[in-house]
Amino acid sequence: MASIQVKKRTSIDPNFLNLSCSPLLKQLYANRGINDENELNTHTANLIPGRELKGIDQACQLLYEALLGHQKIVVIGDFDADGATSTALSILALRSLGFTNIDYLIPNRFDYGYGLSPEIVELAIEKGAQLIMTVDNGISSISGVAHAKKKGLKVLVTDHHLPAEQVPVADAIVNPNQSGCTFPSKNLAGVGVAFYVMLAMRAFLIGKDFFANSKAPNLASLLDIVALGTVADVVMLDKNNRILVQQGLARIRAGVCRLGISALIQVAKRNQSQLVANDLGFSLGPRLNAAGRLDEMSHGVELLLCEDPEQANILAYELDALNKSRREIEQGMQEEALKTLHNLNIDESQVPHAICLFDPQWHQGVIGLVASRIKESYYRPTFVFAKAGEGEIKASARSIPGVHIRDMLDLVDKRIPNVIIKFGGHAMAAGLSLREKDFNLFDKTLNTILTEQIDSEVLNNVTLSDGQLSALHFNLQQAQELRDAGPWGQGFPAPLFDGSFKLLQQRLVGEKHLKMVLQIDDQAIDAIAFNVDIKAWPDPNVKQVYCTYRLDINEFRGNKTVQMLVELLQPE
Repeated sequence: MASIQVKKRTSIDPNFLNLSCSPLLKQLYANRGINDENELNTHTANLIPGRELKGIDQACQLLYEALLGHQKIVVIGDFDADGATSTALSILALRSLGFTNIDYLIPNRFDYGYGLSPEIVELAIEKGAQLIMTVDNGISSISGVAHAKKKGLKVLVTDHHLPAEQVPVADAIVNPNQSGCTFPSKNLAGVGVAFYVMLAMRAFLIGKDFFANSKAPNLASLLDIVALGTVADVVMLDKNNRILVQQGLARIRAGVCRLGISALIQVAKRNQSQLVANDLGFSLGPRLNAAGRLDEMSHGVELLLCEDPEQANILAYELDALNKSRREIEQGMQEEALKTLHNLNIDESQVPHAICLFDPQWHQGVIGLVASRIKESYYRPTFVFAKAGEGEIKASARSIPGVHIRDMLDLVDKRIPNVIIKFGGHAMAAGLSLREKDFNLFDKTLNTILTEQIDSEVLNNVTLSDGQLSALHFNLQQAQELRDAGPWGQGFPAPLFDGSFKLLQQRLVGEKHLKMVLQIDDQAIDAIAFNVDIKAWPDPNVKQVYCTYRLDINEFRGNKTVQMLVELLQPE
């Protein structure tokens, strides 16, 4: 397993920030690059205007023509949480804007794979499609868009994934990452792009006096969905995305959100009034994702569209059951993968630059999650492959900071043309397909390119800490301030601290979680470390520990107490 180095964040003078918050929080903001109080203003008025999105005017014109001509619009989404939220948001927004002839399709990952393929176009045609609108996909769907155009359909692509050199010949493309787009934030999730398109369409219709005899809909009511999809897709929380997430969280906490989201919160046993971004990413997102991983993502879309409380609860419990099954499958695959790596007897200093694993028995739906776990264990870009049928295998890849995984795949594709059948993704995550017989060639070529391109320092697992807290910081007021100060997430990390403590008590709970009481100065603090090595813990011989931790609040039967969430635990 990869060793973790803990380094202190560079301390920046926070005094230039004129904020009414604790000195600790002011320091944390400064250390995260906040140099202007306005960067923390999460009012919707501070959202970047959508007019700079390339293709947004053409998109609105397409949709307007479809509205006037009563054309059938079919929304094509992806089979993950971002795709589900993008699809649901688009359907709800279009309905509120006066569109009535709309439907959606989510490709089944096992039958059709990702994106707008010619086969999915045919299914859309069966639904009567005249205009196809992709959400969270489409920028790599060259053949699918071409097939749709050949069949006489209009195509609007909305996506956020990185484009290749060739892009589809669609009637309009809205993607902040496409060439020539000057939109400042390139980090929008698919649901964020869809939201901007809907905002632009609302403004377009207002300009046409479409709502002369009625009130234009308030699309801010959909920000709960935007927040869920944005956090679940682990995009960078730049200022613009923090606004979207914070506004969505505010609606959810106030109980003004989709019934399906409230139902997910209930089955996840979270406190809706205290929900934070981390809950969206680690409690709600996985349950929504479970539908696309093991079954049909349409279940997730229907939950978000649902208007009946009883039905929403039923759908949420079905997703919860799927998520439990997903965890069981993932756990088995993860154990097999780790066993395979262990049997290779790889010296820690000789771990390859990238880890590529394939087992014909593995389940397509959870290979991305397994790749994430292996990446965390070995701190290497990781590719986990499963059978895709007809001699092909497909992989989900997860990367580490400093290794742009989609760019690396592009280099592999140029080095060994025609081996990768298709690929796409981001800096930190990607997917690809190739023939099973080419697995070893791909593995060798990828590692060769990474060795050439990547500085070995990048492969060192470094955790940045905000330092040690004093005993005075371990109080409910400080913990609540840090909880409310986000939204924390990718690119804007939640505060992480480190230090040494006396270990007063330790016991296992829930089979693999270590409940502890730690002491700093003369103060005792409750702490918990999740998923510990039960062969090593608890250990009655250990009286002093070093750990990295987050300051949190534990709520039990209405009582709130300060709790440390321990991430790294080492005996001293």
